[in-house]
Amino acid sequence: MGGLTAVSATDQERMGRMLLGQWCEAGDRSLGARVRARGVEYVVAEILAGRSPLPATTGIAGRVAAGTTYDDAVQRWIEPALAQAERIGARYVVPGDPEWPSQLDDLHDAAPLGLWVTGAGHLRLLALRSLSVVGARSATAYGEAIARELGAHLAECGWLTVSGGAFGIDAAAHRGALAASGATACVLAGGVDVPYPRSHADLLARIRESGVLVSESPLGGAAMRHRFLTRNRLIAALSRGTVLVEAAVRSGGRSTVREAAALNRVVMAFPGPVTSPMSAGCHAVIREDTAQLVASPREVLALVEGRLLLEDQGPATQADALGWREQRVLDAVPARRPAPLANIARLAGLGLAEAMAALGILDALGLVRRAGEGWARSGA
Repeated sequence: MGGLTAVSATDQERMGRMLLGQWCEAGDRSLGARVRARGVEYVVAEILAGRSPLPATTGIAGRVAAGTTYDDAVQRWIEPALAQAERIGARYVVPGDPEWPSQLDDLHDAAPLGLWVTGAGHLRLLALRSLSVVGARSATAYGEAIARELGAHLAECGWLTVSGGAFGIDAAAHRGALAASGATACVLAGGVDVPYPRSHADLLARIRESGVLVSESPLGGAAMRHRFLTRNRLIAALSRGTVLVEAAVRSGGRSTVREAAALNRVVMAFPGPVTSPMSAGCHAVIREDTAQLVASPREVLALVEGRLLLEDQGPATQADALGWREQRVLDAVPARRPAPLANIARLAGLGLAEAMAALGILDALGLVRRAGEGWARSGA
């Protein structure tokens, strides 16, 4: 590429990603595949030369006039973005940066080219222990109470709550984390400098104080309908697991669940009243075996920490991954006949809450199962 010869190769790469983020819609696999095959600078040069093979799905058509030079592109798109970023304290994070969360690479060709981030938190470090909490905008008081309690519990246990800043479940989860003096991350469909919904401007400002606002949309980008769906894959990929609190049969929360399941993340859902349309989506993903049923914040963390225990330690067998508490509870579970929780807790020498948390981990590892009103070894 011509122009800006004093700029380092690293900066050329960063600017190229920023340009593609301005010109193309996020999450397009054909763009990701082209970048992977040819490199960012080559793809930018193709577009400027008017010979790009990218399909219309990228949204590139008509955005770059024929004959636009690289210097013209930098002046038109990059310089205003950098000036706005300086005004609002935003940074552009790309793969290879210390702040880049490597789990986003699991999206492969649908991975973001880069992320605009603002806030006091360090995105990669926060995302090491993160859970997404999603659900209905038209949430019930029941759903909002669960989301607030879950956000607070995650914060108290040192976990990041990730959500989308919307009305209902999203906002309740963010507020729960903030009330417990924890960090939370909001993944926006529009630019990080465009509060959406506008009535949540104060909430988003509070999130910035200890956590982060994140978006792959360019600064000033509008929160358009299709960007909410592409944004959901980032919420799923950024987190170690996804919890659906309340959702109608057709909902954006269910799309996040599908994305999380495709990425082999832990997927969970809270049940609700069978008469509530706002719980119908949760019941559907549980019935389809897409999500595991959870009934408390403790069960949520038990499932996720059980999975991470296996992944991080790489034990020879699942039983080798157990801590002393889980091993003691497993020993207390009968090999043949189901036993109630109270009996298992008494034999293990633990309280009911501790025993239940351990059983949640053992259940996630496939070592025990619910059997009527009690628990039994898997295969028994």
